[in-house]
Amino acid sequence: MPASSRDPSHAGKPEPTRARRPGRVRMRGTERREQLIEVSRRLFAEKGFEGTSVEEIAARAEVSKPVVYEHFGGKEGLYAVVVDREVGYLLTRIESALADAVRSRELVEQAALALLDYVENHTDGFRILVRDSSVASSSGSFASLLSDIASQVEGLLVTEFRRHGLDVRTAPMYSQMLVGMIALTGQWWLDARKPKKSEVAAHLVNLAWNGLSHLDPKPRLVTES
Repeated sequence: MPASSRDPSHAGKPEPTRARRPGRVRMRGTERREQLIEVSRRLFAEKGFEGTSVEEIAARAEVSKPVVYEHFGGKEGLYAVVVDREVGYLLTRIESALADAVRSRELVEQAALALLDYVENHTDGFRILVRDSSVASSSGSFASLLSDIASQVEGLLVTEFRRHGLDVRTAPMYSQMLVGMIALTGQWWLDARKPKKSEVAAHLVNLAWNGLSHLDPKPRLVTES
C-alpha cells in the first residue's frame, strides 16, 4: 500500500504485539509437595504403583521430572508418603470410633461405619491400600493395618468375654474375625456401593452380633435409633 494511502493516525506507532501467556504460578516448597502428593494419589489409585510413572506424575502436576526427585527421591518415596498418610488417617478414624463405643454392639457398629465412611469419602486412598500398599511403605500392608486395629478390638472383647464368662484366650481370634469381616465387606462395597452405607453396616452387625442362626430379617443400627 502506498505511504500516502495509510491512515495518518497510525503513523509512527509501533506494531501491536501479541499478549504474553501468563507463566506458571510458582509454588512454595510445601505447596508443591502437597500438590505432588495429591496428583500421585489419584494416579496410584487409578493405575497402581507399577502402572504409574514419574513422567506421568510430573506431567499431571505440570512440573519437570527433577522436581519430583527433588521432593521425594523418586516414585517409591512418593508412594510411601501417600500410603503412610492413608494408613494414619484410617487408623485414626477407626480408633476414634472405637473409643466412642460404650456397649459391645456399638463397638461393632462404629467399626463398620468408620471403615465404610473411609471407603466412601477417601475412595482413592482405600483403592491404594487394598491394592499394593506394601510396596515401599514404612507402615506395611493393609493386612498389617487391620492387625493393628484388631489388637485394639481385642482389648475390648476381653472385657466383654470376662463379663459373659467366655474364654478370654479366644478374644484375639474373634477380634481378627470381626475386623476381617468388616474389611472384606468394605472392599466389596468399594465398587458395589449398594445398598447404602448404613444398611451395609446394619447387616454386618446383624451377622456379627446375632450369628447365622439368629439373623434379624430387618436389621437396623441401634445408634440410629
